[in-house]
Amino acid sequence: MNSWKYLLQQMAVVAAIVVAIVLFFTHVDFGYDFHWAVIWEMNPTYEEVFGIWLLRGLILTLEITLISTIVSLILGTLFGIARLSQFKPLYYFSTAYVEFFRNTPLLVQLFFWYFAFPLGLPETVREFLYDHNFELWAATGGLSIYTSAFIAEVVRAGIQAIPRGHLEAAASSGLSRIQALRFVILPQAFRIIIPPLGSELLNNMKNSSLAMVIGVADLCWQAQQIESFTFRGFEATTAATVIYLSLSLIISMLMNSVNHHLKIGKKDLNIVDKILALLVRPLFMLGALILRVIGAVTFFLGERRRKADQVEELYLSSSARWAENLLRILIVSGKGAFILFFVAFLGVVGYGLWGFNWDVIFKNFQALLIWTFPHGGGGEIFHGLGGLSLSVLLALISLTVSFIFGLLAGLGRLSRSPFISTPSVLYIELIRGNPLIMVIFWVYFFSPILTGMQIDVFWSALIAFTIFSGAYLAEIVRAGVSAIPSGQSEAATASGLSYFKTMRFIVLPQALKIMIPAIVGQFIALFKDTSLAYIIGVFELTTVAQTVNNRLMIYPFEIYTTIAVLYFICCYGMSDVARRLELKYSPDKQIEAPRMA
Repeated sequence: MNSWKYLLQQMAVVAAIVVAIVLFFTHVDFGYDFHWAVIWEMNPTYEEVFGIWLLRGLILTLEITLISTIVSLILGTLFGIARLSQFKPLYYFSTAYVEFFRNTPLLVQLFFWYFAFPLGLPETVREFLYDHNFELWAATGGLSIYTSAFIAEVVRAGIQAIPRGHLEAAASSGLSRIQALRFVILPQAFRIIIPPLGSELLNNMKNSSLAMVIGVADLCWQAQQIESFTFRGFEATTAATVIYLSLSLIISMLMNSVNHHLKIGKKDLNIVDKILALLVRPLFMLGALILRVIGAVTFFLGERRRKADQVEELYLSSSARWAENLLRILIVSGKGAFILFFVAFLGVVGYGLWGFNWDVIFKNFQALLIWTFPHGGGGEIFHGLGGLSLSVLLALISLTVSFIFGLLAGLGRLSRSPFISTPSVLYIELIRGNPLIMVIFWVYFFSPILTGMQIDVFWSALIAFTIFSGAYLAEIVRAGVSAIPSGQSEAATASGLSYFKTMRFIVLPQALKIMIPAIVGQFIALFKDTSLAYIIGVFELTTVAQTVNNRLMIYPFEIYTTIAVLYFICCYGMSDVARRLELKYSPDKQIEAPRMA
C-alpha cells in the first residue's frame, strides 16, 4: 500500500512539473513564437513534412545502432577472452586494442576513419568506398570498434567473476578449454554482465548521434537540417530529444527484462517482463522447433550411416586420436599465423610512422597544446588559450561544478519525499537518456531564447558539460551513499545528529572513498567528451587539429594520430590512477582471474 501511495505521489509531482512547464512556456514572452505543427504539417515552401525527415533519421540511427551492436558484441567478446589468454602475443595485441580505443575520443576516431584512413588505400579502393556510402560505414565501423573496446572489459570482468573452481571442475570432467569456455564460463559470465552490458549498448545508441559530424543523415543530423530550413530548431530538437529518450527507455526496459529472466533463483517478474516474454516466446518456440527438426534429421542420418557401416566402430578410437592431433596442429598453426600477423602489423605501423612528415607535427605541436596563447586576439577567451590545455581546463571546471549538482541530485534521489526525489529523478534520467551532443545544442542554440543574450561558445560548452556530467555524478553519489550500512545513519540519528550533520560527518566522508575511483573515471569520460565542443567551435584539441588539418589538407594521418596519442597519454594515465585507487579502497576486488589458453 505504501509503495502505491508513493508511486501516486510521484505521478502527482510529475504532473505538477509538466503543468508548470507548459504554463511557463505558454504565458512567458521569450520573443519566440512556438510552432509545434512544423513537425507534422506540410511546409508550403519546400512541400515537405519535416516529421518524415525525423523518421528517416530514426531509421538510419536504428540501422547504425543495430549493426554496431552486433559487431561490437562479437569483437568485444573475442577481445575480452583474448585479454585473459596466456598466449602473450594475443594478450599484448588485445590489450593494446582495448586500451587505445577506450582512451581516445570517439569523435577523433571517426575523423581518422573518414578523413585519414582512405588516403592509405589504393585509389581504386578509395573511389569504390566513396561511391558506396562510405560515410555510413565509417561511422558504423568506428562506433563498433569504439564500443567493442568497452564491451571487452565488461566480458573480461564477467569471466573474472566466475570462481576458478568452476574452470577446474570443467577440466576434471574432460572438457577442453574451448568447451569449458563455451558451456561453463561464458553462460555464467553473460548472466553477470547483463547490467553493465546494457549500459554499454545504451551508450552505443547515444554515441551514434556523432555520425552527423561526418555527414551521416541520422536523427541528430535531420533535426539540425529542419532547424536550418525552417529556423524552428527548438521544436525539431525537442522532437529529437523525445525520440532519444524513448529509445533509451526501450533499451533499458529490454535489458532489465533480460536481466530479470536470467536471474538465478526466484524470479520476480513484473508486468513488463511478462509482456515481453509473451512477445518473444513464439520466436524461442520457433527456434526450439527448428533445433529439434535438425536434431531429428541428424539422428536419422546418423542411424542410417551406422547401419550402413558397422565396421566404423573399429576405427573410432583411432579417429578420435587423429582428430585430437589435428586439433593440436591447428592450434599451433593458428598461433604461428597470429605471430606472423602480429609481426606484420607492427611492421606496417612502424613503416607508417617512418613515413610520417614529422616536421608538420613539430611545427604545429605548440598550437595543439596551447593554440595561440598568450598572443591571442582581443576577442579570444583566456588570451587565445586552446588545444589540449583548454580541453583539460574545460574538464576540470565542469567536473568541479558538476559535483555540486551531482551531490544535490544524488542525495535528492534518495530522499523519501517525492517532492524532492521526483525532480531529481527527472533531471538525472532526462539528461542521461540523451546524447551529450543534444545537450550542447540545447544550451548553445536555445539559451538565447530563454536568457535573451548570446553566450560565448566556451561558456555554452562549459554549461552543457556541467549539466551532463552532474547527472552521471548523481548516480555515483547515490551508489556511494547507498553502500554505507544504514545502521550508521541510524546510530548517528540516535546520537542526536541532524540529517545534514549525519551526511556531513558520518556518511559522505566514508562514501567519498568509495566514489573516488568512479569520479576519476567520470573525469576521464568528461575529458574525452570535451572533443564535442568542436561542434560549436570551441578551440579545444579536436577543433585545433581540424583547423590545422584544413589548412594543410594533405597530412591527416600525422595530425589525427598526434591528437589521438595526446588523448591516449592523458586518459591512460588517469585510468591507471583510477585502477590504483580502486585497488586501494576496494581490496576485496583483487581476485585471481581464470586464464584462457
